[in-house]
Amino acid sequence: MTENAKIISGYKNLAKCIKKCRRKKQKIVLTQGSWDLIHIGHARYIKEAKARGDILVVAVDGDTKIRKRKGPERPVVPQKERIEMISHLNYVDYVILKSVREKKWALIKLLRPDVLIATKETYNKKRAKEVAKFCGKLVILKPRATTSTTAKLRRLQTTAANKIEKILQPKVMKAIESTLSKIKDKNA
Repeated sequence: MTENAKIISGYKNLAKCIKKCRRKKQKIVLTQGSWDLIHIGHARYIKEAKARGDILVVAVDGDTKIRKRKGPERPVVPQKERIEMISHLNYVDYVILKSVREKKWALIKLLRPDVLIATKETYNKKRAKEVAKFCGKLVILKPRATTSTTAKLRRLQTTAANKIEKILQPKVMKAIESTLSKIKDKNA
């Protein structure tokens, strides 16, 4: 990682930082996510999260965790770069890596944030009720942009596929016609 005071190595170190904040009576907000290909929706979401308290902790899902959830082609941006990018956002106080090895809700249980910020995709009603036991308040935010990283990647893939098709289709057709013509000539 970089020499950046916002980036915290390990849950125990983060817990120490949060303990100091609690002594100062600061309200702790936690949010978590992939943060792959950071876009305006991410920035707006983080700004809204910060507005809910004094200290904003952003957990960044590790590469393995994301691959497990979103497939082998993700993340596009490696965890080290995603963590650093998040740390440069003004609203963020602390950033931590969230490993696939961590137990379910381990960070939430450890920090017991005053406010946990999530999306409706993360917590259905049943899961929201379960996780609410470990935080003061669960706030479900709607998307903050008209598109998502996944949607942007699909659009790039579709655009590339269409361009390839336009280039290759005439060439493939020409090759097929040429081959068929040679077969006809051979059989004649």
